[in-house]
Order: sequence, then C-alpha cells, then structure tokens
Amino acid sequence: MFVIIGIVLVIGSMLAGYMMHHGQIGVLIQINEFIILGGVAFGSMVVANPMYIIKAIIAGVIQTLSGPKVNKAAYLDLIKMLYELFQFAKREGLIALEPHVENPEGSSIISKYPSFLHNHHAVVFMSDTLKIILSGGVPAHDLEELMDLDLESAHQEEHFAQTGLNTVADAFPGIGIVAAVLGVIITMGAINEGAEVVGASVAAALVGTFLGILLSYGIFGPLARNLEIIQFTESKYMLAIKASLLSFAKGAPSAVAIEYGRRAINPELRPSFKEAEDAIKK
Repeated sequence: MFVIIGIVLVIGSMLAGYMMHHGQIGVLIQINEFIILGGVAFGSMVVANPMYIIKAIIAGVIQTLSGPKVNKAAYLDLIKMLYELFQFAKREGLIALEPHVENPEGSSIISKYPSFLHNHHAVVFMSDTLKIILSGGVPAHDLEELMDLDLESAHQEEHFAQTGLNTVADAFPGIGIVAAVLGVIITMGAINEGAEVVGASVAAALVGTFLGILLSYGIFGPLARNLEIIQFTESKYMLAIKASLLSFAKGAPSAVAIEYGRRAINPELRPSFKEAEDAIKK
C-alpha cells in the first residue's frame, strides 16, 4: 500500500509542478518513447538474466506492491507451531514427527498455521532440517553448517532478483538518452519543415530522457530498495526457524528452543516475551 502511495506521490507531484509551469499533459504522452523505453529495458533484462530470475524479478515487483508476507502475527504463528511440534516430539518421540515433516500440508499441527504453509522456502527448510534431525547421527555444529548452506543458497537466489531490478533502474537513464538521440535524428530529418514541427519533434525526443530519469530514480530504483528490505525481513524469518531448530537439536526444552528463535527476529517485528508466552499457553 505504501509503495502505491509513494508512486502516486512521485507522479502526482511531478505532474502538478509541470502544470503549474503551464505545461501541456498531451506533450508528455509520446507512445513511441514508451515503446522504446519499455521494450529496450525489458529486452536488456532478458539478455542479462535467465528465465527463473526474470520470473523472480516480476514476482518481487508484485510483492513490493502487496507488502511483505512476514509480520508480527506470522512470527507468533511460527512460535506457536514450533513449540507445538517440539512438545509433540518430546511427548511422543522424535519418530512421531515423521508424518508431519513428510507431508506438512496434511499435518494436524502444521496445517493450522497457513501463514507458515504459504511460505514455500520456510516449509522446505524446516522439513528438510527436521528430517536430518530424525535421521540422527548429525552433530549440532554440522547441522548448523548444513542449514547455513541452505540459507546462503536461498539468499543468493533472492539477491539476484533485487540486483536484476536495480540493474534495470540503472539502465533507464541511458535508455532515455538513446530514445532522445533517435528523436534528434528524426528532428534533423525534418529541419526544413518549420519551427513548429522541429519544436514538437525536439519536445518528443526530450520526453524519452525525462521518462528514463524519472523511472530510474523515482520508481524502479526505490522498488529495488524496497525489495531488498523485504528480502532482509524474510531472511530473519528463516533465521528464527534455524535458531529454534538448532536449539531443539541440542536438547533444549521447547520453551527455550523457541526463545532462541524469538531473539533472532528483527526487533521491529519481534513479539515480546510475554506475547510469546501467552501465545504458547493458548
């Protein structure tokens, strides 16, 4: 929501200032410049990235518009679910967890927490780690190294999307110059057609430069920054799972294991000790 408000403010304030200088909106509507900017930008993104990263970039832009999936309520659900799983394992034995980690969607415990189930990476990360714990014979320090490898791979994949979007933002001013140069070429071809025609042609050419700079610094650059923050926030969610699972694997009581996870949460979204305690009591 805030991203949409920000984009409206960027475009609205720009248009308001332009019109206060008696600018004509129609001059800014240059479909040919839109095609050049949009087509070249998307084409360069296709050249620079494999398809899975292009899909991740598009999904990332959509996610910036809808906002991050992780909030305090999602963290409370995570704490409750992990506590319930740990308590179940201590009561029924580790092997009783196997049906829950093999089929999380069908688990009587995990299925109660849709905010967790909708996070595909988190579900796979937790399930795979619990399978290793169930198999036994893996020391805690080796388990931590294994989880770090998994998290690093996921972080690199997410970082490619943010970097790709930032590359597009950086390219827009240059693409705008290309559009302007093409407009100047057309203008030079019409130099004998009078000042009015030449002026309109030059104005159309400058729209390309204007749009390139606006899209770079006013929209796509901030979107890339927003996506980076969302990815950082969601990485903390994974770190909370890691901290709790590692503590559980070391034999800590369930309440202590989830406290390790709670401490790994970003302070802005971290439930208080009392909030976590009240949640698991319920």
